[in-house]
Amino acid sequence: MASRPELQAPPEIFYNESEARKYTTSSRIIEIQAKLAERAFELLALPDDGLPRLILDIGCGSGLSGETLSEKGHVWIGLDISEAMLDVALERETEGDLLLSDIGQGLGFRPGTIDGAISISALQWLCNADKSCNDPRLRLKAFFNSLYRSLARGARAALQIYPQNTAQLEMITTAAMRCGFSGGLVVDYPHSTRAKKYFLCLVCGPASVNSALPRAKVGMEGDDSGSDLDSGDEEQQTVTVAERHRPVKKRKLESKIKGRAWVLKKKEQRRNHGFSNVPRDTKYTGRKRKAHF
Repeated sequence: MASRPELQAPPEIFYNESEARKYTTSSRIIEIQAKLAERAFELLALPDDGLPRLILDIGCGSGLSGETLSEKGHVWIGLDISEAMLDVALERETEGDLLLSDIGQGLGFRPGTIDGAISISALQWLCNADKSCNDPRLRLKAFFNSLYRSLARGARAALQIYPQNTAQLEMITTAAMRCGFSGGLVVDYPHSTRAKKYFLCLVCGPASVNSALPRAKVGMEGDDSGSDLDSGDEEQQTVTVAERHRPVKKRKLESKIKGRAWVLKKKEQRRNHGFSNVPRDTKYTGRKRKAHF
């Protein structure tokens, strides 16, 4: 089995000119990208009012997933760290605006200006410390914090990922929830080894009745007859919902009344620091005073 791409080299190196063109001319990859982008767009649950929305395509590559957004009539901005991939996107004359960007350093958009975000096969790259200066948890935090700020209140992000293992999946999900998102993980075709797909569906803000996640797809891929998850089938439930819950910090309670031992200790500390105006110790030092009414 071939090694995972993210384990071979950083994305800006792995997706060089040769790999970018090979990626874009593969009919199999084009078909897969189209299906994943269609599903991610479905998970955004945008209002069906005919108005164009501003969508982020995170890790847009050569613009394959962005074509789905254009077909839906929306405006999109594509972000990618591979200059070679963006060059191919320009040659293909994609309709979206393209930005060379390392999402692990955060997104530079004005707060609340983005109506939704999708990502296809990009987020797992942040989990690899391919450079000594890269900390996966810090890069995920920078990405999710900036994404949360950029999205409008109640907007969604549908991020398709290929996690290497359960620990990596948990690290990504936890990072998102700590930054304020609600939502959860949608796993399509959970019983198929090859067709299984993970979508991290996030909502900007706390969970509400109107922000319920879509149902996952089950059965064989492409079989519409059994594509939706039966709401009464608990064994096949593949959607987990989580909210931001920060642990309450325990504050150390200090006595409001400072005793004689505390006063003597502080006076000794000041003397050790060279202060000459520290009063001398007497039998009255730190004495308890009577309350005045």
